[in-house]
Amino acid sequence: MKHSTTIAAALIAATAILSGCASTGQQQGSYTNPADTASYGTIESIQIVQAKPGTSGAGAVTGGLVGALLGNQIGSGGGRTAATVAGAVGGAVVGNKVEENRSQPHEQYQISVRMDNGDYRIVNQDSVYDLRAGNRVRLVDGRLYRY
Repeated sequence: MKHSTTIAAALIAATAILSGCASTGQQQGSYTNPADTASYGTIESIQIVQAKPGTSGAGAVTGGLVGALLGNQIGSGGGRTAATVAGAVGGAVVGNKVEENRSQPHEQYQISVRMDNGDYRIVNQDSVYDLRAGNRVRLVDGRLYRY
């Protein structure tokens, strides 16, 4: 029973630590007031930028679990506990690196918009369709549409 409790405690600790490493993409260009679902403005410029996606943390958690299970197979007593924890940490680092390497950078369009209320917004989109500098646009849920 002590053996199962040690593994469970190590896995819970590794998951808690690694969940803080997960990055969430920060959305730019979303509206500031939830009641104001559509805003209007004029495109000032459009630039192509390289966007590298972050990691979700799934690779780190999976790697940590696999590492803990492998580390648990080594030694006995306190040595087994140390190997389990070391396996969890090492597996998490490797899993996160694998996930990071699989996430390929891609091009996005960074669109600068002068809003009718005087605000200046930058919206990142994966496509611009028929948007050009000088177009009047409507911002809805973080995306620009021509009108």
